[in-house]
Amino acid sequence: MSPKNWTQVTGPLVVYVVTTTGNLLITGFSWMDQHPHTQVFFLWNLSFLELLLMPAVVPKMLPVISFSGCLTQLFFFHFVGGIKIFLLTVMAYDRYVAISQPLRYMLIMNRTVCGLLVAASWVGGFIHSIAQVGLTVQLPFCGPDKLDNFYCDVPQLIKLACTDTFVLELLMVSNNGLVTLMCFLVLLGSYTALLVMLRSHSREGRSKALSTCASHIAVVTLIFVPCVYIYARPFRTFPMDKVVSVLYTMVTPMLNPAIYTLRNKEVIMAMKKLWRRQKDLLGPLEH
Repeated sequence: MSPKNWTQVTGPLVVYVVTTTGNLLITGFSWMDQHPHTQVFFLWNLSFLELLLMPAVVPKMLPVISFSGCLTQLFFFHFVGGIKIFLLTVMAYDRYVAISQPLRYMLIMNRTVCGLLVAASWVGGFIHSIAQVGLTVQLPFCGPDKLDNFYCDVPQLIKLACTDTFVLELLMVSNNGLVTLMCFLVLLGSYTALLVMLRSHSREGRSKALSTCASHIAVVTLIFVPCVYIYARPFRTFPMDKVVSVLYTMVTPMLNPAIYTLRNKEVIMAMKKLWRRQKDLLGPLEH
């Protein structure tokens, strides 16, 4: 194997192993903690989504993929991506309630409400993904059959269609780009309002809230900026396309676990609590 081919194989493999390990650790704590904090519950759901995204993209970074495999990858890619977008919007609402109404926070964001919001995010992601696949599968493909990327997505498949795709591109941009852009602007507006609201809090409360908001803003930026770049414009080839694709599909899922754990005190506290509980359970057995 040449050095170039070795790099092409080992690079994605290392990213896959690191990302899977990090997200498995975070997701594993969700099964151990029976009463997680609400934002910890949302972050664990994001980690679980990253575990679903990586097998759908990285193992298929091969020279050849079937049409059915391409559509399957397209479905899971947009399914997971849609859930993440809706879930991040839910998390912004969660932070708004926590800061604006701290005394009623546990009453408003109870376990039932959190479960319903997560379920709604999954339903929204499924509807979004089915729409992408339904519009794409109707296109006539008669060659060439080479994708200009390392994974199957709508912009690359549309370029291979043997028909005028102008109307379809408008539908895709409105479905993907505008929705993503609007959610991103809503999130920016909500976090801006939260930062303004924090001015009236104590220094300790402001520091704690800023730490949590900083991790959310970092994740939102890493996820939404590439999405806006890819989908909120005509499907044409630009020099930065592949770099942004690598950032969104491989680098961001690898960085997210570190952002969750290092920047979120509730996650760290939950992990410490579960670690102490496991030590207490294993202690008597050792004697």
